[in-house]
Amino acid sequence: MAEREPAQVPDGQAVATAGRVGPHPSVAGATPGGPGGLGRRRPLGVRLLISLLIAGLGLLASQALGIVDQDLRIIYTEYTLAAADLAHTSTDLLRYRITIIRAIEAPTRQEFDRIVASLPDQRARILRAVDRYAAASQRLSRGERSRTEDLQALRQSLDAYLRAADQTAILLARLWATSDVREAADLRHQAELHAAENAGPKLVEASDALERLLLGVADVGKDMRDESAGVIRATTLALVLGSLLIAALNLLA
Repeated sequence: MAEREPAQVPDGQAVATAGRVGPHPSVAGATPGGPGGLGRRRPLGVRLLISLLIAGLGLLASQALGIVDQDLRIIYTEYTLAAADLAHTSTDLLRYRITIIRAIEAPTRQEFDRIVASLPDQRARILRAVDRYAAASQRLSRGERSRTEDLQALRQSLDAYLRAADQTAILLARLWATSDVREAADLRHQAELHAAENAGPKLVEASDALERLLLGVADVGKDMRDESAGVIRATTLALVLGSLLIAALNLLA
């Protein structure tokens, strides 16, 4: 079979065809980074703005979590526990009162000495609870004025009661130190009268002051809870709006 000769192409057409070798001019111009490329980089200003928004939102979230964590730590590990110890002061005051009454009823000097020997430790426990609460409350700014007034009132009423109770103990000590029967009977009567008419009302005043202070503890806890909830809501809103802004810049830039 005879072989076919290749078709002859005119010289002008061959030159035109050779000039079109390679991709279409419109495709050739779409190089990465060019005006029509899919890999076009965003302007530097947009990239900086997105980076700043991400960093700012992270910082905002970190600060909000720090505030909430600090409030929770203060209100539980310091303030609430100190307030719980302070609430036990009511029981300690009654125990102190009962100890004084037992000292009045002591049948012997040895029994009297044994009973009143526990009074210094009871007093120290009461004052230590008040001091711990005062130290914890100084870290809070909520309701500071009313809390300070209630704390001062409690200190004054406690001091008045403890001094009155000490006076009863002094009368009883004189009772057991005298050898005069009539003087001893008179001192016992004075001690009983002092415990009932002087120290008794002061104990009631101290208990009332303690109750007012503990009512303020609940108000402080509610205020801190509301403040933390407000911080969380504001931070959540800022994070949502910031995320939407970043998404919009990513799509439009």
